[in-house]
Amino acid sequence: MSVKEEILSIAKAARAASHGLARLDAAAKNRALEAMAAGLLKNSAHLKEANAKDLEAASAKGLSKAMLERLALSDKVVSSMAAGLREVIALPDPVGEVGRMWRRPNGLQVGRMRIPIGVIGIIYESRPNVTADAAGLCLKSGNAVVLRGGSEAINSNAAIARVLTDACKGAGAPDAAIQVIPTTEREAVLEMLKLEEYIDLIIPRGGEGLIRFVVENSKIPVIKHYKGVCHVYVDEFADMEMSWRIAFNAKVQRPGVCNSMETLLVHRNIAGKFLPAVAKRYRDAGVELRGCPRTRSIIKDAKEAVEDDWGAEYLDLILAVKVVDDMDEAISHIERYGSLHTEAIVTKDYANSQRFLKEVNSSTVLINASTRFSDGHQLGLGAEIGISTTKIHAFGPMGLEELTTQKFIIYGDGQIRE
Repeated sequence: MSVKEEILSIAKAARAASHGLARLDAAAKNRALEAMAAGLLKNSAHLKEANAKDLEAASAKGLSKAMLERLALSDKVVSSMAAGLREVIALPDPVGEVGRMWRRPNGLQVGRMRIPIGVIGIIYESRPNVTADAAGLCLKSGNAVVLRGGSEAINSNAAIARVLTDACKGAGAPDAAIQVIPTTEREAVLEMLKLEEYIDLIIPRGGEGLIRFVVENSKIPVIKHYKGVCHVYVDEFADMEMSWRIAFNAKVQRPGVCNSMETLLVHRNIAGKFLPAVAKRYRDAGVELRGCPRTRSIIKDAKEAVEDDWGAEYLDLILAVKVVDDMDEAISHIERYGSLHTEAIVTKDYANSQRFLKEVNSSTVLINASTRFSDGHQLGLGAEIGISTTKIHAFGPMGLEELTTQKFIIYGDGQIRE
């Protein structure tokens, strides 16, 4: 069977499975999710063995430490995947939900009901936990899913998928509800992106290059974010200790993910007090600082920031730092260089916090908290299928509700249109 024939067969099977999934009630879907979570924990050792092969190959290719961290399946990561599935179980099933009904002058009752989108295609890199997160969210929202992971995680993804599909079958879900494309050839992605008759939505997760490739080649609607250039603005009225903790966590806790801070903005009135202490913490953690002239006058060992640094998504222990005159300059900087992903302000001033909240045009805006909370799991979505920085049809971390659409439902008692 050719790659084209294989991908077509997978997509057709997913379309057929989507009809069966749409008819499953919440209890049946939750049984499947519980079986999936239990299966992951039971097979943890096997999953780590498969992952070790991927880590060995990735290390030989010279992948960065941050990228290797994203690829690794530790006991903690496997437990987190299972916990994420169980959190999805606890969430209300959005399918069939009717938000409100209204009556027309002719007596018709009109409403809108949530329904599954149908078949979701996920194209992703590095993180094998996406396999479980995406499969769980799609199943609970009544969507079949076709998963295409990166070559660097092929063994991990295949092992996770086998566990999940076996669990689904045992719990009565359609056989093809969760499928992983088994080949790493780029042709498979190109063929997948042509199948608008069978796949309703594509969600790419990975670097900017992958996402632009998908957008440029897809005949299917794409939910996307190109990159995460996230900022923390430390206001002149910020609490110092809180600011140090947030700024450090936003950069260092997990630098290789899209919600880590890439640029730190500091009000000039507190820069002299704030920057030396935070710079020491960064230095001890191995963070390379690249600063504007005012930053470098305070932090002597900071490298000179060039224009490209302000729009860079480093995904590494590198941080751009800029001293700004006021909030106007901070917001203008974010508008120019941000990616509509996540921005945070640290301040004790209520008016400033509310202004930042209203004027910063990003999918997630935080007050006095780390950008690392821009995550579906952290926001109570159970897990996330991805983060959208486009406003149609979702904006920000996407959970169950964002994997549904709405249809109009109308109750009548014999009305005809005159």
